[in-house]
Amino acid sequence: MRSRPVILHLDLDAFFTAVEQLHKPSLRGKPVVVGGVGGRGVVSTASYEARAFGVHSAMPTAEARRRCPHAAYLSPRFEAYRDASVRVMDLARAVTPLLEQVSIDEAYLDLTPAHPDATVESVTALVEDLRAGIHAATGLTASVGAGTSKLVAKIHSDLAKPDGLLVVPPGTEAERLAPMSVRAIPGVGPATAARLTAHGVGTVGRLAALDLGEAVALLGKAHGTQLHAFAHGVDDREVVTERAAKSVSAETTFPTDVTDRVTLGRHVRELTARVGRRLRADGLSGRTVVLKVRRHDFSTLTRSTTLDQPTDDDAAVVRHAERLLAGLDVSNGLRLIGVGVSGLSLYTQPDLLDGLLDETLAPVRTTAEDFDRPDAGGADDPDPSPDVELVDTSGPPTGRPTWRPGQDVQHAEHGRGWVQGSGVGRVTVRFEGPGTPVGRVRTFADDDPDLVATDPPRWPAQDDHITDDY
Repeated sequence: MRSRPVILHLDLDAFFTAVEQLHKPSLRGKPVVVGGVGGRGVVSTASYEARAFGVHSAMPTAEARRRCPHAAYLSPRFEAYRDASVRVMDLARAVTPLLEQVSIDEAYLDLTPAHPDATVESVTALVEDLRAGIHAATGLTASVGAGTSKLVAKIHSDLAKPDGLLVVPPGTEAERLAPMSVRAIPGVGPATAARLTAHGVGTVGRLAALDLGEAVALLGKAHGTQLHAFAHGVDDREVVTERAAKSVSAETTFPTDVTDRVTLGRHVRELTARVGRRLRADGLSGRTVVLKVRRHDFSTLTRSTTLDQPTDDDAAVVRHAERLLAGLDVSNGLRLIGVGVSGLSLYTQPDLLDGLLDETLAPVRTTAEDFDRPDAGGADDPDPSPDVELVDTSGPPTGRPTWRPGQDVQHAEHGRGWVQGSGVGRVTVRFEGPGTPVGRVRTFADDDPDLVATDPPRWPAQDDHITDDY
């Protein structure tokens, strides 16, 4: 265990919605929800104003609309979020070269190289300067936890939200963790928590009080050993500056539940083609083919099969993905399907017999995933990992453009703005941006030739001045 609070966990607050509010002055201080805006969409991020109405990530958008009908519901703009993320992470790397970015809006930092003699007081001052610098440069707020381990830093950055800092003095880790719910420990989802609670283990302290053998008997050797160590505040994981991709996948959500196997097979082939292009572009191949489905009741099932040799060949992936799909009951309909390849490596070893010996199949592994629905004060943003491509299959009506709520647009006369809504042949646009007052609203025909989609506005740096872009 480290003896100084040199590990930080930095987490941007309600990141997607915070970026939207910065780019759209009319939404500042108002409920904003980013995610799937259709009837079958799911909330990705809710602003704190929306959370006050019980809206949270992973909630069906239809339920969110019932709870908070007056919120702004926007489609995600990942390019804008990545731009903001890059600026924040560059500021963090100026503090220490040891930075491990774990998602678009969060990272671990190890202060050891630049601040080997760090104290609670010096870490507090340093992090407050970093948080102030992030806000000055981007307008975003960040919550930070600091301690002797990733575990402690992560838990306390969550507790510091929003826009806060908690530094845990060395030696107090177990004492601070003891009264917390076991759900505070990373890796304890609803199923694990229910199993522990059924045996009278509802807090981290109760888990720490178990003998290691009892924890292993309840949770299995690997999971039980790790969680038992975490309950004592013991976590020796290092900050890793280079994170290799673990998998490449693509998935799609359907407008209505799909039961037709021909249609599902077509989507499997389309998704596989996207995965294959990404693998080959990055020079990667993988041994494990993964099929993910979400059923009509929101339960999620993942099945996988491991090949003898890694591959980046679409035909091989499709063949195994279709076998996995054939083993599933789809009679009640699927609302989502995804295809992925994991166990990645930087080479491909073709199996010359693959496809000829169909009677010899790799074993299928099945995992029923917990579909967590965080509380309103819980995690902000699911990780829009660059290794996962989300595919929209709804498609525009033939011959007419599709305008998404929140989308950036440019009008020949009125300049830049964003789509507030569209339908019945009309699109409503508000013309404003990061450095403007609340903008005016105009409505156009949805095929107006003067209105075109455009890239998100350039993120304003501290010394930027918005000119005639708006």
